[in-house]
Amino acid sequence: MNTMKTVFLMTLMMVVLLLIGDAVAGEQGLVIAFLFSLVMNFGMYWFSDKMVLMMYRAHEANEAEAPKLFRIVRKLATEAQIPMPRVYVIPEETPNAFATGRNAEHAAVAATEGILRLLSEDELEGVIAHELAHVKHRDILTGTIVATMAGTITFIARMAGWAMMFGGGRGDDRDSNAFAELALLILAPLAALLIQLAISRSREFAADEGGAKISHKPLGLANALRKLERGNETLPLQSAQPATSHLFIVNPLRGRSMMKLFSTHPPIEERIERLEQMATEGI
Repeated sequence: MNTMKTVFLMTLMMVVLLLIGDAVAGEQGLVIAFLFSLVMNFGMYWFSDKMVLMMYRAHEANEAEAPKLFRIVRKLATEAQIPMPRVYVIPEETPNAFATGRNAEHAAVAATEGILRLLSEDELEGVIAHELAHVKHRDILTGTIVATMAGTITFIARMAGWAMMFGGGRGDDRDSNAFAELALLILAPLAALLIQLAISRSREFAADEGGAKISHKPLGLANALRKLERGNETLPLQSAQPATSHLFIVNPLRGRSMMKLFSTHPPIEERIERLEQMATEGI
């Protein structure tokens, strides 16, 4: 299913870029957009994880630097029956974490310095198990491609808008195309956001359940989510971008009121309720 989603997203990326290229410069724009989309699809598959890690200044840690994190990741990867992922630390006080990579053999788990200080060992195990569930479910490539895709579409739409505004359109029909150009500027980023929403919410519930089964500690994850919710409300991640917000275990944009209307994550209360029900019923 996730392989099909990935193929669909890459095809959709090409279609959207072709529409933008056609709107800006006709046949010439189509050719340029087609070539650009081929490069982008290649880059998204092979390098999107590296781009996301670079965006958040994550550095690969060794066992001496983060012994507790390494111990937990190794233990839970064994429990999940997946290869040991690379471990990254993000130099941010906001407590959060995400997983990325194109498959389980090339996966990475990234945690902020803040989450390592805030959570108890059981709670941190719950968070890491959640991220490893994303790896096991093959969510990570889809999620990372969506992040790159959303950022690219938004950026290209803005650039196309500026090109149109300053005479980059197709000649004499500028007035008749004004409405279409405005619609392009609005709808392209909106389409990217809707793709994030469609992909992300169901994945989080599944990763919560899968993580609870990997760690055998649903209450550890539930307690961690409470702390992370409060932590991101009081100290939102300053470097967070809307295009990549769905990658994190909790929404890093939660401190910004407008972003709450379009949250890529299901409500924390509902996630906690499901985990507590799992604990009551037994895993």
